[in-house]
Amino acid sequence: MDLIPDPRRAWPTHPGAGVFPLDDATVIVAEPGTEGVARWFRTTVGAATGLPFPDDSGVVGADDNRIVLGISPDIARELGPEGYRISVDAEAIRIEGGAAAGVFWGAGTLRQLLGPDAYRRAPLDPAREWSVPMTLIEDAPRFGWRGLMLDVARHFMPKDGVLRYLDLLAAHKLNVFHFHLTDDQGWRVEIKKHPRLTEVGSWRPRTKWGHRASELWEEKPHGGYYTQDDIREIVAYAAELHITVVPEIEIPGHSQAAIAAYPELGNTDVIDTTSLTVWDTWGINANVLAPTDNTLRFYEDVFEEVLALFPSTFIHVGGDECLKDQWKASPAAQATIARLGLTDEDGLQSWFIRHFDRWLAERGRRLIGWDEILEGGLAPGAAVSSWRGYAGGIAAAKAGHDVVMCPEQQVYLDHRQAAGDDEPMPIGYVRTLEDVYRFEPLPPQLTEEEAAHVLGTQANVWTEVMQDSSRVDYQVFPRLAAFAEVAWSDLPAPAERDFADFEQRMAEHYRRLDALGVEYRPPGGPLPWQRRPGVLGRPIEGAPPNV
Repeated sequence: MDLIPDPRRAWPTHPGAGVFPLDDATVIVAEPGTEGVARWFRTTVGAATGLPFPDDSGVVGADDNRIVLGISPDIARELGPEGYRISVDAEAIRIEGGAAAGVFWGAGTLRQLLGPDAYRRAPLDPAREWSVPMTLIEDAPRFGWRGLMLDVARHFMPKDGVLRYLDLLAAHKLNVFHFHLTDDQGWRVEIKKHPRLTEVGSWRPRTKWGHRASELWEEKPHGGYYTQDDIREIVAYAAELHITVVPEIEIPGHSQAAIAAYPELGNTDVIDTTSLTVWDTWGINANVLAPTDNTLRFYEDVFEEVLALFPSTFIHVGGDECLKDQWKASPAAQATIARLGLTDEDGLQSWFIRHFDRWLAERGRRLIGWDEILEGGLAPGAAVSSWRGYAGGIAAAKAGHDVVMCPEQQVYLDHRQAAGDDEPMPIGYVRTLEDVYRFEPLPPQLTEEEAAHVLGTQANVWTEVMQDSSRVDYQVFPRLAAFAEVAWSDLPAPAERDFADFEQRMAEHYRRLDALGVEYRPPGGPLPWQRRPGVLGRPIEGAPPNV
């Protein structure tokens, strides 16, 4: 059946089972709690097939031509809330889930069974006959957190592009969208109490073209931001797809865009912060937030509005790559270290993180941050995104903290996909489709009890050298399909995984991606218009370290 991710179990309904035809008379029976799944099926699969899929009320003769959607306590007990069972026989297609999310993932599998043209926005042939094989499928995810992080700060992605990526996540049974909204190069979310964050902080005068060592520039302003209504729309759309949107607001590093908008947020006793603009190049920036009560109050204002927009339990605060040079040189920062009885500047960063951990916890939320938040001591309720390798996640899990595994060396999709000179603006290690397929989120160093703290896994997409959606597509796909199977399916050990079988199933999946308009990297290498000859990258040779 060439399904991706590969389901746990699938077999014919009975020997010699045929197909179940779908036509204009096929109705949807949406039992309580599944109405949203029925609505999604009509608007997506209905558009692609041209079939109306009316509800069953008042339809004569629909007893043997039905798609039945239901929530089953038995499925919940056996397979969990995101588990599902599809049963296709001569009378009906039945999709049962442990919760509405399970029904939705089952409906996504049914879409795959209909073939790649079910991913189009209109029927290619109105006279086409549609059918699915009579089969039984039982399936459930390995991990509860199956995520993609998208950086819209380095290069802004307009709202329609974000909504499209939510569709692509849902098509791969991914359920977390980590929304990287602020960085040195741009602030992307409207904060009404502090309007200069977007009036000033969302635009930069020009952009480095390629790696930061490149001599090339794109000499035009770049920017954009999402209004609060845009964010509400994105969050609501994601919820229809059973995707949680986790916002990220960077503190205390990666903050030059905010300081450019409000210079008092910076270390004014070290540099003239009024001279700063939104950063136009890449790398780690020395301009970090000043450790003052004013800064805390300012970001409490920011997070108040963020919490009103995002219902996610987890709120990401960054916490990574915070250079301490300005704090070391700042008399005010040193006085704060002394006043608080801290040991050093790492303790000052921990003070920042602990403050917002408490602040978020008081409001029923949980802080999550990159693994640098372990430095100087981690707040008890905080969770960790382990990006520098496995080590941070291992240390956090052993200390009883929840972890999302997203090691740079394995699942940073901005890293290049091959060693050839044709790869556009090559960054980082070579991470092929097979490399991603053999990624294992659970390190063997963890005991069973410690491994229970691994919430799941996430692929990250940093967009310094991705100036538009075509470049994002090229870097993300097809590797996101391999990652999705790693996050969802119960695969054997990496060396034992059947990559040949996955490649065979990918042949059909490429046709789905084509129907969706995804500009993926072809298996044979980049197409001429996907290359960026002469634009400097930062390739790293050799195999990535397993750290």
